[in-house]
Amino acid sequence: MSTRQTDIDAEAETAPSDDDLITAWGLVHEAMNTVQPKLLGGITPDGKDMAGPWFEVLIRLQRTPGHRLPMSCLAREVSLSTGGFTKLADRLEREGYLERENCASDRRVVYAVLTGKGLDFIGKARTKHVERLREYVLGPLGDDGVRRLTDIARTLRDHACC
Repeated sequence: MSTRQTDIDAEAETAPSDDDLITAWGLVHEAMNTVQPKLLGGITPDGKDMAGPWFEVLIRLQRTPGHRLPMSCLAREVSLSTGGFTKLADRLEREGYLERENCASDRRVVYAVLTGKGLDFIGKARTKHVERLREYVLGPLGDDGVRRLTDIARTLRDHACC
């Protein structure tokens, strides 16, 4: 048997089976469904739980220079339909956390802009969220595991986007 055939046979023996793939993906979902509530439970400044989409929108705006993004971009990034995101933006605007701003150069573009109140709110929530990330993600995975998780998640995201 040639060396190449031996390599092919060895690879076939170690390649994940269909069941292995289903199990791996199922574990990802179970982990997210188990950990997510622990990360967002009671993290608002008044100790209430925060819904995932609220947190995702506010944290993305907080981490973006100028604290503003096109609403269509935000909707895509948080996996909401345009209509679903508009309803969420309406609620966040009623709470005073964001406001809409028209683009001066393209009237089709509307920005979601984090307000001072929103910046304060998400800053306090982020502090609690990071404490929980350290406990529920960094604790079990360690530094190297978090780096590997980041690389894996980025690879999956980037491959799916193209």
